[in-house]
Parts: sequence; structure tokens; C-alpha cells
Amino acid sequence: MSKERTRNGPPRQSEGVRAFKRGLDVLQEVNRSGGIRAGDVARALDLPRPTVYRLLETLEELGYVARSASDDRFRVTRLALSLGDGYDPGVVICQAAAPYLAELSKTLVWPVDLSTYENAAMVVQETTHSRSPLSIDRGMIGKRLPMLRTSAGRAYLAACPARERDLIVSHLRRIDEADDRPFLDQSYLDRMITETQARGYAIRSEGEYNPKTASIAVPIVRNGAVYGCISIIWIRSALGIEEAAAQFAPQLQETALAIPVEV
Repeated sequence: MSKERTRNGPPRQSEGVRAFKRGLDVLQEVNRSGGIRAGDVARALDLPRPTVYRLLETLEELGYVARSASDDRFRVTRLALSLGDGYDPGVVICQAAAPYLAELSKTLVWPVDLSTYENAAMVVQETTHSRSPLSIDRGMIGKRLPMLRTSAGRAYLAACPARERDLIVSHLRRIDEADDRPFLDQSYLDRMITETQARGYAIRSEGEYNPKTASIAVPIVRNGAVYGCISIIWIRSALGIEEAAAQFAPQLQETALAIPVEV
């Protein structure tokens, strides 16, 4: 009896260790990617898809990963982050906002993005582009958006504290991208900030970033801190800015206020 346990024990333990390592590999790949679908995890790790799905389901049940409500990508949660460097506001706002964006997509057919500030750009963290039949830009997750030529960047700049805004603008001046130069004029900046703050949302309507599209964006603000921005994008020829603002701005603002953010 003891021999049987000795003979059969190590293989069972070895299989358990291998399964545990696979789970850690999957968690690491999700964390490294910032947001990834199960099939992409399987390809990256050269694992069978059923195995990856099973491991992701287990990690989700344990609270270490969460599936996006808008594009089926998996991302690590705060619980997983607590094992390493800890709090990541981009991950937190992404998890909080995802179901709200999914709900928004039911009434706003045009695609909606959630972006957060990162190193002189807004980075798309969540999107409904993959679900919108009107999207002309599917691969948006992780895309970096310029601060001065997008509605998300303008909304962030107008809503953030003046000291933070000055630091961001100084950084942009040092980077000195040619496309940004017309928008770094101080009189233009002052006017854009004032007008955006007065209306409560930012606009992009003159082909500054993508000549085919226009957008408006609202910030997610709590206690003076900007956690991200929600943007809606449409084809310029299909809708004028005034009509779009009247249709979309109130819903975007309501959603930005409704998203639960821990402060």
C-alpha cells in the first residue's frame, strides 16, 4: 500500500506542479499584455485552447483576472496586482468602466473608447469598436492618442489640475512633434481649455487627428483627479458636431458620473 502511494504520488504531484506553472504562465501573459483574448494566450504560450480557457476560468473565479464586458479580453485585477507592484489606476478604472461602456454601446451605435493618461498620451484601455457596426478602426486597445489633437487628450488637459496640465504641456513642448506645434500656441491652448471647461466636454471636429472622423470626450473626475476619459467617435460626413454633441454629450457625462471609482 505504501509502495503504491510512493510509486503513484510523485507523478500526481508533478502533474499538479505543471498545472500550477501553466496557471502562472497564463496569469503572467495576461499581465504582460495589458489585455488579451484566450485564443491569443493559447498561441503565445503554445497551449491547447481548452486548457487556456479552463485556466482563465479558474483565475477569474479566484478573482485574479476579469473578462472585459466590451471585447472579451482578459485583464489582471487589483488582487493580482497586489502580488506585485500593487495599485494600477488604469486597470482599476478599466474594470469599473467596462460594463458601463457595454451598456452605452446598446444606445450609442457609434464606437466608444475609455482612455487613461500615460506618458504624454492617452492610451485606449476599453473600447466598443469591435461591437460597433459603424467602426472603421477595430484594433484600438492599447493605442496611444495624442494629447492635443484628440478629444480625449483635450478633455484630460481641461479637467486636470493646472499644475499637472503645465507639466504635460512642457513635456509635449520638449517632445516637439511637428503635428503638435500648431496646437502648442499658448493663445490656442488657453482658448481650448477655457471653451472645453465651459461646455463640459472636448471636441475634435476638423480632421486634426483622423481626417475621416470626429469625436467628443468627457473626463471621469473625482475629487479633482482625472481617472480617464470617455470618447465617442463618428464619421465626420455622417454627423455635424452640434448634432453629435446634442445627441451624445449628455449620455457620456451621465456615464462618467456613474462609473464607481475608489478615491
